[in-house]
Amino acid sequence: MKTEDVTPTDSADGTGHGPPAPPDRIDERARRADLTAAATGVLLVTAAVLIGRVIQDRDQTLFAQWPPFLASWDPHLGPGTPAALTMAVLVVAYGPPLAGRLPWRGLLAAAWAGSTAWVFSMALIDGWYRGVERRLTTKHEYLQVIDRFADIPATLRDFTNHIVIGEPGNWPAHVAGHPPGATLTFVWLDRIGLGGGAWAAVWCVVVGSSAVLAALITVRVLADERLARRAAPFLVLAPAAVWAGVSADGYFAAVAAWSVALLALAATRRVRFPALAAAGGGLLFGWTCYLSYGLGLMAAVLLVVLVLARTARPVPVFLLGALVVPVAFALAGFNWWTAYHLLVERYYQGAGGVRPYGYWVWANLACATVAAGIAAVAGLRRCAVAAPGALRALRGGSGTASPEGRLALLVLAALVALLAADLSGMSKAETERIWQPFLLWLLPAAALLPRRGVRWWLVASAVPALLVNHLLWTGW
Repeated sequence: MKTEDVTPTDSADGTGHGPPAPPDRIDERARRADLTAAATGVLLVTAAVLIGRVIQDRDQTLFAQWPPFLASWDPHLGPGTPAALTMAVLVVAYGPPLAGRLPWRGLLAAAWAGSTAWVFSMALIDGWYRGVERRLTTKHEYLQVIDRFADIPATLRDFTNHIVIGEPGNWPAHVAGHPPGATLTFVWLDRIGLGGGAWAAVWCVVVGSSAVLAALITVRVLADERLARRAAPFLVLAPAAVWAGVSADGYFAAVAAWSVALLALAATRRVRFPALAAAGGGLLFGWTCYLSYGLGLMAAVLLVVLVLARTARPVPVFLLGALVVPVAFALAGFNWWTAYHLLVERYYQGAGGVRPYGYWVWANLACATVAAGIAAVAGLRRCAVAAPGALRALRGGSGTASPEGRLALLVLAALVALLAADLSGMSKAETERIWQPFLLWLLPAAALLPRRGVRWWLVASAVPALLVNHLLWTGW
């Protein structure tokens, strides 16, 4: 079944009463619609840049030097430039055919290696020290407080006392802005001898890049292998690599993605021990919620996994696994809800209380457009076309939704989570980095694009990312 079905008006005379329009005419109409969607994305980004510049110059309220991105103008080259250009050329030229013919396990290995290389090369455009080693050691970052976790239980009991600005010894922005699981990750790395910014960066990139595998596995079991293979080059060459290297949000994205993948494997019973997969997925979802307060919204994707698998069988075991982390933190003396409400207060004490919601509520989506890529935007249009038919099939109890329709519902669930985060007002700016766990699931939408022209879509996503990384200094 094609993603662009013939409708009653798809007739040769345009009235709906003549013979059906030929397939090539329908395909051409779909391609024009894809280009229109892509052009809309470009216009959104352009408007966000131009209007953001006016607001920032006039009011200085955006707290972003190069809106809508948290970045400053800084044209530069670096040691990662040749590697990034080489990776882009190789994936564009050889990614689609290789993804189609490699053995499945070979594809997974190649995708992880390719994603890791792409993210590292993008980070190294800024140089080793500035782009990798120093990234997680600046004044806002987690590694600034490693020594304050010498007694972990005592620090967890006292954690909420240092969230709000004005309290003695208040936490740096990223530590205060996340549950302590994020900081504890780097504390534990330090405890096993992998301390410092370089090891923290390697951890975030290598673990974060594994999110590509989780997405491929999920698409394969919920839709089909053909679509997973077509999505692979877009996942590897993700524009979000600009901000994944190096950011803890890439690591968060991987933890959330593996939670989804394990639930999908358990729900479809595509593993030897489904109950173990469900428990593992729940455990990772619990950990996800203690890495970032906003990632509870990933529940929307998890729910759609169950809908597509047409089962609730893994839910009890998944929930038991999901309770492990909250119970452990509660016993250690950390109250998630109290911390969250204090974070909201802290958020509005700073830039979040000044940044205008009326600009960021749509400019955030411009950031997401660049981070996900134009191909994902065009793919989302196809998802919107395919989703109603898939919903009708699932609601009718036939379970015969097309693979394209099933993929569409998975992608749109992530979009719903992203839009909820946007409307909350707790994500004003920096969404190109913060929303990586949601953006990951928009990328497979590009698998719905026609094979003819796939390389141009890859180019259209990669080139803006390369330009951003070479022309702007991004991050904190």
